[in-house]
Amino acid sequence: MRTADKQIADILVRYGEPFGGNVWRVQGTAVIYHKTLERIAAQAGIVFDPPTIIRAERDEAVLLVTGRLPGAKAGAKQTPDRIEWSMGEALVNVNYRVSGKQAAYVYAMAEKRGKDRVILKLIELHGLVYSEEEADEFRAQLPTVRAVDEDFEEAQPFDEVTEAEGDLKRRIDEAETINAVTDLMLDGATQAILAAMPPGTRDEVRDYAKARLVSLGWPKRTGRRSAA
Repeated sequence: MRTADKQIADILVRYGEPFGGNVWRVQGTAVIYHKTLERIAAQAGIVFDPPTIIRAERDEAVLLVTGRLPGAKAGAKQTPDRIEWSMGEALVNVNYRVSGKQAAYVYAMAEKRGKDRVILKLIELHGLVYSEEEADEFRAQLPTVRAVDEDFEEAQPFDEVTEAEGDLKRRIDEAETINAVTDLMLDGATQAILAAMPPGTRDEVRDYAKARLVSLGWPKRTGRRSAA
């Protein structure tokens, strides 16, 4: 594992989150899911102040977001709270693209981006990894499902796909033998999950399983069907 990835993995494990299934790379840039950062914020007890609205237009929103990470006890002493702030911006057809009849939820997107940046600062991942909401080019590398805010999704939910992918990858990581990975991938329930995924996502999960097999020593054992 490259040094930067190990740094990211070491920090994620503090909050019970694995690297696999939560982080991927887009042209060398590490990107993390928004849902993962939400879980970490809840685990760490991060509290957000009400946002300050800097710009409010029909197609643009700019918010100032401030978050607080509670201090911890170090012996008899209590360390002070950590406070970080950041901006969240969304401007339609500039850094937030919509298409067809898709509605633009600029305030929701600005809030997500601002909160994600603050969380990354508070958990010391700022500069090592970016949120998936940071820019459309990151989201473009995700499964080809309509990228709208989950609160207003009408078709196949974007988060439902990414969470299924992440859950399956976590189960692949937890499989400790070649046979365990193979059995998981050939299981009827797994096949049903894969069949419901977009082709690009399905191929990525299968490649992930193959990489896990290789790390466990495959193809040393023979006589079993391929997991992919």
